[in-house]
Amino acid sequence: MRFDEKQTDWLARLLADAAEQEIMPRFRRLGDGDIRQKTSAADLVTEADVNAERYITKQLEERFPGALIVGEEACSDNPALIEGLGEAELAFTIDPVDGTFNFASGVPLFGVMLSVVAAGETVAGIIYDPVGKDWLVATKGGGSYIRHRDGDMSKVSVAPAADISQMTGSISWQYTAEPLRSRLARNHTKFLSQIGYRCAAHEYRIIATGGAHFAVYNKLMPWDHLPGALIHQEAGGYLARWDGSAYLPSHVGGGLLVAPDKESWQAIHAALWQE
Repeated sequence: MRFDEKQTDWLARLLADAAEQEIMPRFRRLGDGDIRQKTSAADLVTEADVNAERYITKQLEERFPGALIVGEEACSDNPALIEGLGEAELAFTIDPVDGTFNFASGVPLFGVMLSVVAAGETVAGIIYDPVGKDWLVATKGGGSYIRHRDGDMSKVSVAPAADISQMTGSISWQYTAEPLRSRLARNHTKFLSQIGYRCAAHEYRIIATGGAHFAVYNKLMPWDHLPGALIHQEAGGYLARWDGSAYLPSHVGGGLLVAPDKESWQAIHAALWQE
């Protein structure tokens, strides 16, 4: 299945509508009861997350009856939802507020993310920036683009390959166990510089548009990575799990390394994993 431009535009507009109605009115206006911890003090959920996901889910159910909808907050209540993602004829993943910690802290680095999965393959990915009011959009085989608020489209491409001493990237080591956690953090100093936005939406964005080179993730929840992974690949980049295997919608572990190309992936992996 391939999503056409009209369908993708409708989905992009849906994310913007959810942000306008449920997310931005709450930004920097959350009350004490509007923020709750999930697994830790760094893993939060807000009323914006819950209400934006509910809004998006309702619209998807009406337009695509029978599709599997895998939302981050819905999966917190019913983890079994994620189990059908690899086999469903049509499925959607929703991250209503990616970067919730930033959102809850009043930091304007967060996004709304959605992917379309058909028969185990990601066929569309959208990342919406509610602050900048534009979208990063990709369809399978159709390239990656910035969709500006005036409707103009700009094609994006990953950064060209470089020596690791000239690369900038992100390593999300907070979900990685020792001793690998310390090894990755130590070896990160071999690179030019680092980014760490606490927001996959903006990390995938800066890499897909050529502003940084790589990212390393361990926790692979599909709503966090399927949109950005497709956008990255359609922007000319290469990614694979830590063992070199392909990343699929059904995967929730095994780590992920995002790089400009396969040769860069191998060089980055060798440098970071060196004991």
